[in-house]
Amino acid sequence: MSATYTHQVLLYYKYVPIEDPETFAAEHLEKCKELGLKGRILVGQEGINGTCSGTIEATNAYMEMMRADERFADIVFKVDEANGHAFKKMHVRPRKEIVHFGLEEDINPNELTGNYLEPKEFFEALQSEDTVVIDARNDYEFDLGHFRGAVRPDIKTFRDLPEWIRDNKEMFQGKKILTYCTGGIRCEKFSGWLKREGFEDVNQLHGGIVMYGKDPQVQGQLWDGSLYVFDERISVPVNRVEHVVVGKDHFTGESCERYVNCANPECNEKIICSEENEKLYMRSCSDECRVHPRNRYIIEHKMTEEEVQERLAEIERVRSAQTV
Repeated sequence: MSATYTHQVLLYYKYVPIEDPETFAAEHLEKCKELGLKGRILVGQEGINGTCSGTIEATNAYMEMMRADERFADIVFKVDEANGHAFKKMHVRPRKEIVHFGLEEDINPNELTGNYLEPKEFFEALQSEDTVVIDARNDYEFDLGHFRGAVRPDIKTFRDLPEWIRDNKEMFQGKKILTYCTGGIRCEKFSGWLKREGFEDVNQLHGGIVMYGKDPQVQGQLWDGSLYVFDERISVPVNRVEHVVVGKDHFTGESCERYVNCANPECNEKIICSEENEKLYMRSCSDECRVHPRNRYIIEHKMTEEEVQERLAEIERVRSAQTV
């Protein structure tokens, strides 16, 4: 660990039976707070799914504590260096599913899942003509970064993926399927579901994009853009050889990798935009959101009605100039 870093961010999961998730969650929360950790951990009867941050000492102690429990003795932690916490609070919550797939008949990855491909194997398979690569993440994650040539499912949440696959199954029939997600947890269920649906050659990136970027041989090659992460960092690099920006500014279409949430709390859409355009468009994805009575940008900046109208007029001037 580099001496310049004071903290670590942990990403991990384990599909393993937990008999009483409610009690486990309450006790686990207290232990995390004692260590001074912050993060978001989900606990269910099917296992645990977490990401948290803390000092190097605290996160090392947490990993040691987890591995001392025989249920998690072989748990794999993806570790990132950091200069501070990546979360504001510590939450440990019981859930029906540790990753919400919403199936009537759930998938148990310990019984059914796709073939694991290590980073080098996945890298080689990406370059094969007989493969099709499915991104198992949400659309806004894909838009910030993805594997070169990957299929972008038109979905807002993971639970929308099965219906989308069924609607587009002709794209994948008879092909060698590669699938990937951030840390691997979604692919565990998704690849198993694909096999249950009748797809035969189903393969998943073992350890997810995070481990692919850390692999010393592959070094994240054939990944374009940045990786969306669910903490205050928002994004992290993957490709250590070359960085290709694929994100597009919501307002201008220019290259950009900066995500914000729409200022309309009833919308809250994730949009890619520069600091300059965030200011001009009042961090709002549409005209309707800009004039919403609870617009958070207007409230945060204590804008008067006159200032709002001036900004709206400025937006119109910019639009008129762009169409000339």
